Parts: sequence; structure tokens; C-alpha cells
Amino acid sequence: MSQKIYVGNLGYSVSNDSLSAKFAQFGTVSSAKVIIDHDTNRSKGFGFVEMSSAMEATNAIQALNGTEFDGRQMNVSEAKPMVPRENSKRY
Repeated sequence: MSQKIYVGNLGYSVSNDSLSAKFAQFGTVSSAKVIIDHDTNRSKGFGFVEMSSAMEATNAIQALNGTEFDGRQMNVSEAKPMVPRENSKRY
């Protein structure tokens, strides 16, 4: 069963591919997505990585949390489920 990981405090030049490559050393990366601001078309500084197993995800979280990537110290943790927002601007 796959597990989703939250990755915060990313450098603005980090791409989906470089994020995937960073986590690939811990197992199979099912997906890696840097979140982009729709108004500025620039990274919001965080993203999500989905690993193919919970063990791989746990190993990646333990090894990478607090380490430097692209000049910034990453915050890496298990992703929490998305909660709908009431005051969303998007339709």
C-alpha cells in the first residue's frame, strides 16, 4: 500500500523530477509533485511524494527530515488527509 509524504520548506527551484530523484534512494516513488501557485506560476515551497510502501515512506521520512535540499532544510512528514476549506476562492 502506498503512502503519501508531505515535504515542506523546499527551495523555489526544486522540480517534480528533482524531488522524485531525492526520494528514489529510499524506494519506488509513485509520484512527486511540487505545488505551484496558480497566480504567480511559482512554487509554493512545498510538495508531496507518494512512495510505493509504508516502510519506504517511513525510511525516507526518518532519513530526510531536517536535511538540506537545494539550500533549505526540509520538513518531511506523513501527509495528512486534505480537508475541504469553506472560504476557498476556487470554484
